[in-house]
Amino acid sequence: MNSMKKRDVENRLLAFEDLIMRISEALSKGVVELHDVEIEADELEIILQPVIAKAVAPIAERIERRIVELVKVAFEEVKLEFPGRVVEVKMGATKAEGGTRDKSIVLGGENLPPYFYITGLELAPHPPAFGGDIFDMRIPLPKAVKDVFGDALDNPIEWARVWVNKFGAEAIDVHLISTDPTIRDTPASESAKLIEDLLQQVKVPIVVGGSGNPRKDAEVFKKAVDVAEGERIVLNSLNLDMDLKDLCPYLSKKDAVVINFAPMDLDKAREINRKVYDWIPKDRIMLDLNIAGIGYGIEYGFTVNERARLAALIGDVELQHPFNVGAANAWSAREAWVSMDPYWGPREVRGPLWETLTCVICLLTGADYFMLLHPVSMGVLKEIRDYLFTEPNPSIDRALEWVSAKL
Repeated sequence: MNSMKKRDVENRLLAFEDLIMRISEALSKGVVELHDVEIEADELEIILQPVIAKAVAPIAERIERRIVELVKVAFEEVKLEFPGRVVEVKMGATKAEGGTRDKSIVLGGENLPPYFYITGLELAPHPPAFGGDIFDMRIPLPKAVKDVFGDALDNPIEWARVWVNKFGAEAIDVHLISTDPTIRDTPASESAKLIEDLLQQVKVPIVVGGSGNPRKDAEVFKKAVDVAEGERIVLNSLNLDMDLKDLCPYLSKKDAVVINFAPMDLDKAREINRKVYDWIPKDRIMLDLNIAGIGYGIEYGFTVNERARLAALIGDVELQHPFNVGAANAWSAREAWVSMDPYWGPREVRGPLWETLTCVICLLTGADYFMLLHPVSMGVLKEIRDYLFTEPNPSIDRALEWVSAKL
């Protein structure tokens, strides 16, 4: 009986030694697979480190022999070239150009995606421009805006003067909302008189906005271009709900610039541009694809604008126009103006910041002209523009200074 147990133990040891040898051989090849293996033991200890080292050593030796030095490859900066180019559009006309503006504004001309010049490529031909919003009647406005302009809000001419003389607005965007038949139904001739007065009192380009009523806006625009002949005013805006076959032939005889409005829809943008092309040259057309404030749909607006600009550069001629951005829409987000928990900061700061960040996002899509409601937004954006467009290779250290900025 003892003899049988002894042989059984010896057989088990031999089998175990054979298993270890097989494991060692498998490790030398880098792979170990065990199938249908059953080990019974009161105490078992297997040390495989020497075996692993023995298996890995030849591989390490081969690697050491092969890696003599890294491959040397010279870095060459990518030179981007696109077949398309955004058309240049001029807002306003100086005395030398037949108008009375102190300075005109040229937008567009881009042939690269936004701010690719920072990597050393050519500078963008024309920097973005910023205009101040005014209205032809008193309307509800955020407290942060009312605190800045005060009583000037009751007088659009004085409001425009404050924008230009105190805050450096580069253009004035007058919104003639009182012309809406459901509000005051102000006659087009009366609104034209306001445009005429504005042209005399401020010497920056003027953008004339309607009420949104397609029939009344057409009347207002006709009267506006009559009194602004030679000033190259901008009409904000034309849309597919208007009778373009009636309005555009009239505008074609004037020198006004038009903004074609197609809210977040590239197909409609192409459609209205095609229709307007029949009468108005491309260098008198801007494009507004609409934008919303942060938290109010700006991510979709950003995507649409970005797609439009890239399509223009690739060669889509129907989208090769400077972008207008109604950045004042940022105030539509209630977080920009309502009283909130102190954690969110004072609304006097929060509102302009909401508008500013909305504009910065639009800048990244290549937007060209911005309509603003608060002077602080304009001041910050002008600093950003000056920094980006006056230094061919902006300093990264300076760009990160905002991280430690204090109000």
